[in-house]
Amino acid sequence: MKSICKSAAAVAALLLAPTASAALITFEAAGANAAAITPTRDAFRAAVGGGTTAGANGSFGGLRREINWDGVPNAFADPSALPADFFNVNSPRGAVFSTPGTGFLVSANAGQASPVLFGFPNDFQAFSAQRLFTAVGSNITDVSFFVPGTTTAATTSAFAAIFVDVEVAGLTTMEFFDQSGSSIFSRDVLVGGNQGLSFLGAVFDAGEPISRVRLTSGLNTIVANGVLGNSNDDVVVMDDFLYAEPSRAVPEPSGLTLAGLGLLAGLSWPRRRRQDA
Repeated sequence: MKSICKSAAAVAALLLAPTASAALITFEAAGANAAAITPTRDAFRAAVGGGTTAGANGSFGGLRREINWDGVPNAFADPSALPADFFNVNSPRGAVFSTPGTGFLVSANAGQASPVLFGFPNDFQAFSAQRLFTAVGSNITDVSFFVPGTTTAATTSAFAAIFVDVEVAGLTTMEFFDQSGSSIFSRDVLVGGNQGLSFLGAVFDAGEPISRVRLTSGLNTIVANGVLGNSNDDVVVMDDFLYAEPSRAVPEPSGLTLAGLGLLAGLSWPRRRRQDA
């Protein structure tokens, strides 16, 4: 019995011990054009892995996924809304969006009925031509992860995005959340200037799980093509998203702790039974 109790104590110590977290690696750059941020984008790609040639559904060697919006068909582009699960159903890349606003909009290509760049050619440019992305009626976009093409919750270990027209410091941010909904990292996006481009990405180099990423884009909002929420505040939109291949979420440490306590109860039960007899 003593050996069983010692084993139980060892299990408890293992399950209740704090876990060390590895260093977070950030990638950031800003400038007037694509050339200013491309080296940093490429460095992020190299850190996540998968090469430079995309396979089906934006898959790079099963190591990372990319969304550049340019494959979105005209039927789901401005003025039509982009379904929030388009990149997990229509083109399964394991990303589903949500927003406090009314939905999402991908900008029109040249030749469509709607003007390009959401109707703001003096404010925006595309990093990867031609389409851009925005929430509608809100400056907040949440990205949640799933095993691509399924409803199985997943996590990723790296995420990056390109922002367009960040002119005011401290208003455009990226925040990472774990499976319990706790914030684990937040950072302001660098100022790129009028029509400029900004890149921000982070890699958790020990594979720490990211369940959700919140992108706050400026202070203003786009209501419709050529229509802003107000005429004063900075409006920011987005281009490419890049992230490590989503993988099935594993139980939170709290769940493992509960399992361990259950194991302890099971180990100690025979002893209590004999004492009561």
